[in-house]
Amino acid sequence: MKKKTSILSSILIMALTLILAACGNNAAKPNPPAQSGNPNQAAGGNSLERIKSKGKMTIGLMGTYAPYNFVNENNEVDGYDADFSKEIAKRLGVEAEFVTGEFSGLIEGLKQGKFDALVSQVTITDERKQSIDFSEPYVKNDVSIIVKESNNNIQSVEDFKGKKVGVALGTNDEAYLRDEVLPKVGTFEIVTYNDNLNALMDLNNKRIDATINNVFALKPLIEKNNLKLKTVGKPLKSDYAGVAMPKNSPELKDAVDQALKEIKEDGTLKTLYNKWFGVDPNF
Repeated sequence: MKKKTSILSSILIMALTLILAACGNNAAKPNPPAQSGNPNQAAGGNSLERIKSKGKMTIGLMGTYAPYNFVNENNEVDGYDADFSKEIAKRLGVEAEFVTGEFSGLIEGLKQGKFDALVSQVTITDERKQSIDFSEPYVKNDVSIIVKESNNNIQSVEDFKGKKVGVALGTNDEAYLRDEVLPKVGTFEIVTYNDNLNALMDLNNKRIDATINNVFALKPLIEKNNLKLKTVGKPLKSDYAGVAMPKNSPELKDAVDQALKEIKEDGTLKTLYNKWFGVDPNF
């Protein structure tokens, strides 16, 4: 009997030892640190500090939207947005580094930390302000209707009913057509494009009936490709574009706004406007 009791005690002691050991192993493993969804929100720093520490500001833009931003014959990013970006970066004490991509992916890329900022005619809207920050406006664009030269049937958005209207994918103009024009006018087909030139070529070849955009953007493409297109009616709306930055980046926003203020006051903005658009700033 004593022998059986001794064996039973040994088993209980061994079981208790294993349980304690298991608890000790679990306690020894610390919880993994929480991962930020956006590298721009890393603890212990901010967007402006990071930009200055690396000596460059990574700026996302389309690279296919002349005269705002495009790749020139020297394979360099050029245009109004590019020149403006260089001025902002210079006043922050860093260099501008450009990364091109389709507009539809730029804002998501900014949220994921692929860019420090976007300078690609990103229109300032209340909806976008919920997920990203904006500087004060650096350009004003009047959006108009463009049709084939021979088309006399479209003079306003009311004439879009039953037609095919092209627009750049993911832009404020697309949202305007879907959210404001469609409910007001009635059914028409919205055809989206990743490239403005493709939209204009389809319009020129009568695959669509109209497109909307601003004259600054479309004029060089129309002239370069000898397209038979025209602007009709009054401007539909005026949009203001700003430098887009990661949400909750107050130091960077303040620095960019201060640089923009200096660019306006010292005449640099007027110089850039005349260089690329042939007019003075109108805002």
